[in-house]
Amino acid sequence: MATIPTSDPAAALEFCKKLASAVSQEQTLRWPVEGGEALPPPELSVVVPIFNEQENIPELTSRISASLGAFGITFEVLLVNDGSTDRSLSMLESTAQADARFVVVDLSRNFGHQVAISAGLECSRGKAVIIMDGDLQDPPEVLHSFVEKWREGYDVVYAIRQQRKENIFKRSAYAAFYRILQWIAHVNMPLDSGDFCLMDRRVVDLLVQMPERNRFLRGIRSWLGFRQVGLAYERHARAAGKPKYTLRKLIYLAADGLLSFSYMPLRVISVMGMGVSVFSLGLAAYYFMRKLLFALDPPGFATLIVAVFFLAGVQLITIGVMAEYVGRISDEVKRRPVFIVRRLFRGGGTSPS
Repeated sequence: MATIPTSDPAAALEFCKKLASAVSQEQTLRWPVEGGEALPPPELSVVVPIFNEQENIPELTSRISASLGAFGITFEVLLVNDGSTDRSLSMLESTAQADARFVVVDLSRNFGHQVAISAGLECSRGKAVIIMDGDLQDPPEVLHSFVEKWREGYDVVYAIRQQRKENIFKRSAYAAFYRILQWIAHVNMPLDSGDFCLMDRRVVDLLVQMPERNRFLRGIRSWLGFRQVGLAYERHARAAGKPKYTLRKLIYLAADGLLSFSYMPLRVISVMGMGVSVFSLGLAAYYFMRKLLFALDPPGFATLIVAVFFLAGVQLITIGVMAEYVGRISDEVKRRPVFIVRRLFRGGGTSPS
């Protein structure tokens, strides 16, 4: 068994480099790779999570190819199939077969949007990586603007949504969520910024190493720091199909963001408990003085019922908030894989010149 050469700094450094290379090689062999040979590492990787997007795939892939092809940059597009049940997977494989710049990352089941993005990031090879959605609400025509900002020296370029095409309820809910999150989070979260962004390779490598199971990527991106800049754009309406983020999924995502980057819910419970205690002491003193000075008995049944139900509600809220944190602790200590790649498919096509 090899030992670390601690006496010679140069030998120790060389040992660490070989160890990192071995770990990296093992990392790339964790899932089966099918299809043709991989092209040389590109300058840019684009990660696109796909879940039942058969209506959008042809337009999505053609617009990405046209946008980046006209920009004159070497690129790969990682299409992450997140357990689609329609024709999405076969369409993705056909795209990869025709164009070697497209790679299909096929997950073993539906793991969710944030985890699918994480899988694409781990499989990416570019010097910079762009994350975008597969419903064409993030227009491929603005990708070159991200690259230009990156070439100016920024490590993270995140998109800022100036206009949204959703209904007024969703727009109001999104606006309220981002402002509440910015107010209570212990890191600075830019307003109206989603997952659409570009990250430098060193940022991606650090993000991939983050051990969280309940992932809120835009929060982790802010937590990492580095040189970040916002890029305003107009968010388009969904090109076709139905939104995959239901109200329940949006609530879960919001909970991940609020609970992963803030202890405010626990502090609110503490303040609430102190407030109830102070109120109870004040009320007890009030009734004691009434009895002492006026010989009036406090109201009995109604007061008792209201107090019992009020305290029961506070206790249930407290248990519920604590249970959310405990549940996330349980997920973390299990140390299950964040995702499982069934296979990685590289087509036999050639990269168009």
